[in-house]
Amino acid sequence: MPASTTMTIRMSVEAKARLSQLARDTRRSSSFLAAEAVDRYLDREQAIIDGIKRGRADVAAGRLVGNDEAFAELTAAAGSDRDR
Repeated sequence: MPASTTMTIRMSVEAKARLSQLARDTRRSSSFLAAEAVDRYLDREQAIIDGIKRGRADVAAGRLVGNDEAFAELTAAAGSDRDR
């Protein structure tokens, strides 16, 4: 089991009630569900930040595609999906 630590957070009364209800419905603890939600949030946000960093690196390296070319590629891809 990975090491863990304790953290106190402030949330709305409504969010706490929803978390408590979900814990009862799933037979999980509120702490487990909150930790799982934080892990998923961190994964999602980190993926966004990583994508932004890759995009900035592409711009800095001159790896760019013009609007017209990008739109043409997207239009072609959408058209090929419709043909299926």
